Amino acid sequence: MPLRTERHRLHASAPGTTREVIVHRFGPAEGRPKAYIQAALHADETPALLVAHHLVRLLGAAEARGAVRGEVVVVPYANPIGLAQFLGGRHLGRNDLSDGGNFNRGWPDLFEPVAAQIAGKLTDSPARNIDLIRAAMRESIAAWRPRSEMDSLRRLLMGLAVDADMVLDLHCDDEALMHLFTHTDQWPAAHDLAAELGCHAVLLAEESGGNPFDEAFSTPWNRLAARFTDHPVPAACLSVTVELRGSAEVADEVAETDARALFRSLQRHGLIDGDPGPQPEPLCDATALEACDTVRAPAPGVLAYAVALGAHVRKGDVIAWLVDPAAEDPAAGRRAIRTITDGLVLSRRLHRYVLPGMTVAKVVGTEPLPERIGKPLLED
Repeated sequence: MPLRTERHRLHASAPGTTREVIVHRFGPAEGRPKAYIQAALHADETPALLVAHHLVRLLGAAEARGAVRGEVVVVPYANPIGLAQFLGGRHLGRNDLSDGGNFNRGWPDLFEPVAAQIAGKLTDSPARNIDLIRAAMRESIAAWRPRSEMDSLRRLLMGLAVDADMVLDLHCDDEALMHLFTHTDQWPAAHDLAAELGCHAVLLAEESGGNPFDEAFSTPWNRLAARFTDHPVPAACLSVTVELRGSAEVADEVAETDARALFRSLQRHGLIDGDPGPQPEPLCDATALEACDTVRAPAPGVLAYAVALGAHVRKGDVIAWLVDPAAEDPAAGRRAIRTITDGLVLSRRLHRYVLPGMTVAKVVGTEPLPERIGKPLLED
């Protein structure tokens, strides 16, 4: 079956303007399993765009030899709004300049409308219940009436992903090692993906704060299972945020390696025929997101890092020095920024000038931190 490419026009943001989202479909229409993969919802996170380019090539070759068993949907750029946002030559693709909102927060919660639709209809068949829930999800999304360009983008992307067995949302950090975010109940289902990608951390949470894209498809299943305890409701969507290292790591050899890892994971999940080979040994186990110390700047200044990316540190270690370049006494103009946990330095800030509250680094520990429990876990 040949590649099927669709072009979806978004609502115009102003007279004389239109944007579109390109969608590539591989394998049989409505085939199972179904995977949905999108790149650069945070539009200035460039590595995902190049990974998608190489993945489309690999999938096209598999399609040509009849090896795509399920349906694979690839959105090579998920956010044309953010792709166009440049100010003074600098790309600002994380937040919508029209209202300041984070493109990966505030995705609609399908739980209540779907729960209302399926009440009294569930059966003793897990497969039948999955079909009922997916139909209700599709109906809920189809009923939305977008009032803005961003609304129409959300409706489109959710409609493409909502009935998938696997959802992969490709992002990156500033400077970082490869890692994943996913729902607590998705582990160990995401184990092979983490191993294939060579992840140095897998961060688990039931709700990370702000309802990011991946949680829009994982948490409804878990909440529905908790409400309708008399009927089997499987966790039918493996939904993961993939953090493709840092934003500057954009090279063909790196992107192709990542695309091949994703391709092998699709093989392991039954979407593509062929032998993926032996699974790599994992580099890490999963840990609770509440065990991750998001180290923040206490004041404005220039960062001088005291630890390298990937370093193992101890509680109280200096992560960076915050320098006041205008201090009369240079010795007094250096302030230590310390971590509150033992763990791995997973990410650092690319831009070394910071304001108060900005993230300096993430240090992944193993034990939940009291300071993090019960609070939003992901910064806006």
